Amino acid sequence: MNLAAGVEGSNSTLNIIIFLVFVAITLVIVFRASRNTKTASDYYAAGRAFTGPQNGIAISGDYLSAASFLGIAGAIAVNGYDGFLYSIGFLVAWLVALLLVAELLRNTGKFTMGDVLAFRMKQRPVRAAAAVSTLAVSFFYLLAQMAGAGGLVNLLLGIDSELGQDLVIAVVGVIMILYVLIGGMKGTTWVQIIKAALLIVGAFAMTLWVLGKYGFNLSDLFQAAVDKGGKGGAALLDPGKQYGKTGTTKLDFLSLGVALVLGTAGLPHVLMRFYTVPTAKDARRSVVWAIVLIGVFYLFTLVLGYGAGAIVGPDKIAKAPGTTNSAAPLLALELGGPVLLGFISAVAFATILAVVAGLTITASASFAHDVYANVIKKGAVSTGGEVRVARVTALVIGALAILGGILAKTQNVAFLVALAFAVAASANLPTILYSLFWKRFNTQGALWSIYGGLLVTIVLIVFSPAVSGKPVDAKTGKSASMIQGVDFHWFPLDNPGLFSIPIAFFLGWLGTVLSKERNPKKYAEMEVRALTGAGAEKAVSH
Repeated sequence: MNLAAGVEGSNSTLNIIIFLVFVAITLVIVFRASRNTKTASDYYAAGRAFTGPQNGIAISGDYLSAASFLGIAGAIAVNGYDGFLYSIGFLVAWLVALLLVAELLRNTGKFTMGDVLAFRMKQRPVRAAAAVSTLAVSFFYLLAQMAGAGGLVNLLLGIDSELGQDLVIAVVGVIMILYVLIGGMKGTTWVQIIKAALLIVGAFAMTLWVLGKYGFNLSDLFQAAVDKGGKGGAALLDPGKQYGKTGTTKLDFLSLGVALVLGTAGLPHVLMRFYTVPTAKDARRSVVWAIVLIGVFYLFTLVLGYGAGAIVGPDKIAKAPGTTNSAAPLLALELGGPVLLGFISAVAFATILAVVAGLTITASASFAHDVYANVIKKGAVSTGGEVRVARVTALVIGALAILGGILAKTQNVAFLVALAFAVAASANLPTILYSLFWKRFNTQGALWSIYGGLLVTIVLIVFSPAVSGKPVDAKTGKSASMIQGVDFHWFPLDNPGLFSIPIAFFLGWLGTVLSKERNPKKYAEMEVRALTGAGAEKAVSH
């Protein structure tokens, strides 16, 4: 059974037509954007030609993944208050990015996170470490998005066969590779802007529709969700339905929250967006725009989540394939029939395409700029040669993402997103903050915090209940762990953030104090540049 075939009134042909229209329009825009993509700055940073508001819309498009749209709406529909805590974690994270990272990063770097970290360190080892971390975060995030793309499109198009599902993942991958190869950062940014506009308009229309059914009274909506929830309905309005059962689940939620809040400011594909604006002032404005748009969108998900709980009902959501992920599409079908479902399907598909394109260009830029140009060629490479390598890398990453998505399509991929945030918070954020704010920080400290944070996070995840050891669910006959039928976990939490982030900060400090390397002149230069923008490309002091 699948959503498209299993729900009366759904029209998979209409869904496919709306998908194809979106892909055709965005490919035309990407081709137009590609005319001006000549230099490395054009390919990596869109020629720094986007305004603050444009970049803010693109950031929200990059950040609001399918997990934000489908996952959070579904989590609220089933778990109520606890589901909404995801939204709060994702949103609060932007304050860390705004206050500590955005402006300083824009002033100090050129194209990648490695530019900032290597500014006052030994170039080659630090750039290599930054590239390893960037590729690890991007690949885990990409894998989850690709597998999610396969699952989502299968849900909405009614594809049951294994070969058909693999084909869908391959098509998503090929379109994403086209966006990146042809349009570079400029084309990718326009795809993200269009997708953000569609997503917010679609969510806004559905929110008004749901509220209209209850006389624009939130209390009536919440009451309807409680009534439809049966015996457990009242728990939807109280904390603890999902995370309050035991001391471990409360600690797990705290760990997840810490990883979400601190991970955003270390996500390479989000950090790279700050380089597409001409000035630090625009970088600040773009984050403010992103915070407003993302905040408004998460308020919509609150209404959509409780609306799905009230109109569709938790029982129907639980029986649908993809369970909680199908809450928003099912709500769209109930409200506006197959046309609204087709539009929401296309928006969800656009969401995945935009995010995977952003991840791919970030990973390819990191390899080409940090590893190839600065580690292998020691800076002696033309910008044309560097961009060629970036395009080849995008092809390789795209192929790996397609293969990985096909292999992971039946797995529980939620832990991959959590792993990406935990790695970003553990390996990237301590090193970025130490580089920007600690005068004594040096190469050894950077290497210890990046590699140490990466290693600790992955080891704790591998030996966590997310991978093995969760009990078998009586209804489905499956465990919520990734690997079924075995138990080798010894770490009690699903997300390692609560432990891996402090360990990474400690390792960065320890590596620094055990090394005699000092470079106060370079730090002074970096501080002036970070605060004023003097010396940055297209810099304007404010």
